[in-house]
Amino acid sequence: MDQLRAAAIRHDGSCDVDALLAAVVDEQRRRGRRVQGLLMAPSEQNGDCLAEMVLVDIDKRDGYLVSQSLGSASKACRADPQGFARASEVLRSALASAPDLIVCNRFGRLESEGAGFSAELLEIMSRDIPFLTVVSRYHVDDWQRFTGGAAALLPPSREAIDAWLERTLAPASV
Repeated sequence: MDQLRAAAIRHDGSCDVDALLAAVVDEQRRRGRRVQGLLMAPSEQNGDCLAEMVLVDIDKRDGYLVSQSLGSASKACRADPQGFARASEVLRSALASAPDLIVCNRFGRLESEGAGFSAELLEIMSRDIPFLTVVSRYHVDDWQRFTGGAAALLPPSREAIDAWLERTLAPASV
């Protein structure tokens, strides 16, 4: 089976994976690579409620609220489908410009169920555009099914991510 030019960083709780992904993006951009997509904005706790989830367009720096406030007693998923639909435009725009690397903050429950960014992620992989995301340890099997087992699963270490990028991306044009 051919290997996809896609990888997921396994989020196992050992580090701030959002900060790690943001640092990787910053470094690749400093190296002259065109990186587009979405990152999770740093968040702050809001009293008793969980923090808002905001995705940020890597290129334009626009923010997209993708959570809804359900109150501190709620056990329901806070993901806001409309917020994800608005943010998906960032990934579709990236597809149109075919950058060196597309980054998406997560492959999560919504994507594992065929919702969220699943259509955009499949399109990215079908066009063979290098793609990097994060997957929770709870969704690793879903990620493997989604990619047919043909995408890399990386530990949350800068060395492993950099090695994958080195193998996957064309040399940066400086």
